[in-house]
Amino acid sequence: MTASTTPPPDFSNYIATTLFGLEEILAQELADLGAQNIYLGNRAVEFAGDKSLLYRANLWCRTAIRILKPFRTFKARDERDLYRQVSKINWADYLQADQTFAIQSVVNQSSFEHSLFVSQLTKDAIVDQFRQRTGQRPSVDVERPDVRLNLHMHENFVTLALDASGDSLHRRGYRLQTNVAPLSEVLAAGIILLTAWDKKSPFIDPMCGSGTFLTEAALLAHNIAPGLYRRHSFGFMNWPDFDEPFYRRLVAEAEAARLPEQEVTIMGSDIDKDYIEAARSNITNADLDDYIRIRVRDIKEVQGIGEKGIVLVNPPYGERIIQDNLNQLYKTIGDTFKTNFSGYDAFVFTGNLEAAKHIGLKTSRRIPLYNGPIECRLLKYELYRGTRKIKEEPKLDVI
Repeated sequence: MTASTTPPPDFSNYIATTLFGLEEILAQELADLGAQNIYLGNRAVEFAGDKSLLYRANLWCRTAIRILKPFRTFKARDERDLYRQVSKINWADYLQADQTFAIQSVVNQSSFEHSLFVSQLTKDAIVDQFRQRTGQRPSVDVERPDVRLNLHMHENFVTLALDASGDSLHRRGYRLQTNVAPLSEVLAAGIILLTAWDKKSPFIDPMCGSGTFLTEAALLAHNIAPGLYRRHSFGFMNWPDFDEPFYRRLVAEAEAARLPEQEVTIMGSDIDKDYIEAARSNITNADLDDYIRIRVRDIKEVQGIGEKGIVLVNPPYGERIIQDNLNQLYKTIGDTFKTNFSGYDAFVFTGNLEAAKHIGLKTSRRIPLYNGPIECRLLKYELYRGTRKIKEEPKLDVI
């Protein structure tokens, strides 16, 4: 990313949400973009910056799910008080009568029991204010609203925020087809960043499914902003203060920051030809055909390229596979790593830690993550060449 002229500073506080285990990765992404006052929370990172940073964060952050802009905090003792506090806000500053809106509420440890009720009461207060002042009212659209509001209530303390992203940022826009259990693009990007891949040595996924790891790796290697694939507008584009000319300059800047000539091997394969066809469709839709090589191949046949690199797999966790067969699959993964990827750093992302013991290699890192509701681990294996690798081969991993 290159420097550019920014509008006058209009610093605000923001919250970027993410997945468990990716908070530090996201904080680094935001710091690289120029964020200040960074604070790590649970599945969220608080930070400060100007409008330029807000636009850039939505365009560039690979591990953010949403960027929120808090604008009001208060305590609501009961239902009447919540309605009254919401009614105090001048909603014309954030929403127009001819726009649609939606409210997402999260309620924790509060005397209010249901988030849906809190959303409904907040909606009523907003609509009533518009009707009383203008005779018109904005409509609710839960699918694709012009303005999304986020309400977080903890112990009756309420924080209202504007959702600057709109659709979740994991919906890049390039993925047309998926396999049975696809990884979120945010999770895939976060896992790749956790491997500390240098974006120069080979990156290989021999169980690539619909190609999410491969696509996110290519975006990283060629410095392509994931927000450039956006099919729908960002939330901030419907705000009253949206600076469209400046945003268009940032998009042009992001386009110019691509590194099309970067030479790096990104290679994937899968034994299932239907998955490879899905991966090809997604890679073509992302216009990354020149950067990724894929083919139908059994994992046992895949070989490392060069002296070092990254090999990364997300094998099945066992929902549709008999345990003995699953254990054998994981053993095959370990045998392939040992035989065909000497000198590489190997990673397995899995939600089945019992099966992972059959990989038969000693882990050097075990990083807790979640794939949806499934508790997982990103397991790292350093595949040393020569005598050190031979000494470690007989050891079974205890997780």
